[in-house]
Amino acid sequence: MSGKVSYLQWMLQVLKNSVELGGFPEEVYHILSKPERVLMVSIPVRMDNGKIVVFEGYRVQHNSALGPYKGGIRFHPEVDLETDMALALGMTLKNSLNGLPYGGGKGAVKVDPKKLSQTELERLSRGYARAIAPLIGDLEDIPAPDVGTNPQIMAWMVDEYSKLKGRNVPGVFTAKPPELWGNPVRLYSTGFGTAVAAKVAAEKYLGRFEGLTVSVHGFGNVGQYAAYYAAKWGAKVVAVSDTSGTVYDPNGIDVELAMKVKESTGKVINYPRGEKLDPDASLYVDCDVLMPSAIENVIRADNVHKVKAKVISEGANGPTTPEAEKVLYERGAVIVPDIAANAGGVVMSYLEWVENLQWYWWSEEETLSRIKTLMENNIKRLIAKYESLRSEKGPVTMRNAAFVLAVERVYKAMKLRGWI
Repeated sequence: MSGKVSYLQWMLQVLKNSVELGGFPEEVYHILSKPERVLMVSIPVRMDNGKIVVFEGYRVQHNSALGPYKGGIRFHPEVDLETDMALALGMTLKNSLNGLPYGGGKGAVKVDPKKLSQTELERLSRGYARAIAPLIGDLEDIPAPDVGTNPQIMAWMVDEYSKLKGRNVPGVFTAKPPELWGNPVRLYSTGFGTAVAAKVAAEKYLGRFEGLTVSVHGFGNVGQYAAYYAAKWGAKVVAVSDTSGTVYDPNGIDVELAMKVKESTGKVINYPRGEKLDPDASLYVDCDVLMPSAIENVIRADNVHKVKAKVISEGANGPTTPEAEKVLYERGAVIVPDIAANAGGVVMSYLEWVENLQWYWWSEEETLSRIKTLMENNIKRLIAKYESLRSEKGPVTMRNAAFVLAVERVYKAMKLRGWI
């Protein structure tokens, strides 16, 4: 996947393969290969030096068969419309796979947010919210953060949209700060969900989760909470890593201590015990379960022979290349794909949206219980589909099953609506 066009083409190829593997009519591909609506906007922003800079932005609304559009907003200097279209298609499939009442959408502004002051970033955020306001709403299209955006930006956007409407509309954006109708569980929901996915898969394919050895590659927000809940549920976390290096201890790592070390020093390698190895060593240590939670393409054809884990739960987006995935499956490993394993974030966004529509809030404990139930059911349904496809079609991956399951639900909705 090099270049923006190739990413869209790759997504379309995945879609085409899924339609063929699932035996769906060809028109399903033709409909889903193009978004229902695309909005391009220009956002003039007065900079701190008094000059006006015009930023380019998009909102892609891909498919609404299952419900309102849902997907993040990305602030990044290299985004373009084709990338946004590919990401919106991905959100249609992700929302469908995870049983959510959403279609897919995605938004972006071509900007490096690190180069803006806080006041410039606020003006840009509010400008983007105004520009896309005619097409979004708590029952029409519900954006959320993505790369380069955060809860503060969502707060500015929900405030700007509410001003336009003349009333508070909390449900139009999700992953907001808790003080503005957000839910504190959103902070760690993706890592929590990644651990849930690992646990369900391990119980199915390794017979248990408690007592198994776990390694976590990437010790940012997702990796920290994936490790924390894996340990809490009885697994032994033997390795964690960030860009500073890997901490390896076959006797088990105190995850809460590692989190405190990371927070206070910025580097997990400063953890006081264990063996210190290079950053990628967490991918290769002797373990039962691996949770790659950093960046894409870390397990590749050139290093897959060193990966020993039997169950892999993808906390990051695209950590395993197709070539490496093929090798792992031939070896007997199982990969819970990113589209399912890291869905805790969008599941939590759904719960926050439901809270906002009702003006009602669940406790942190009840929210976690709801995410856990939804994620467990989704992963079990995916495993059942994987086993079914494997018996019918021969060698397939759980990723194949995930995309077939996702397309199947959208197809049934479009068919019932009379679109097909």
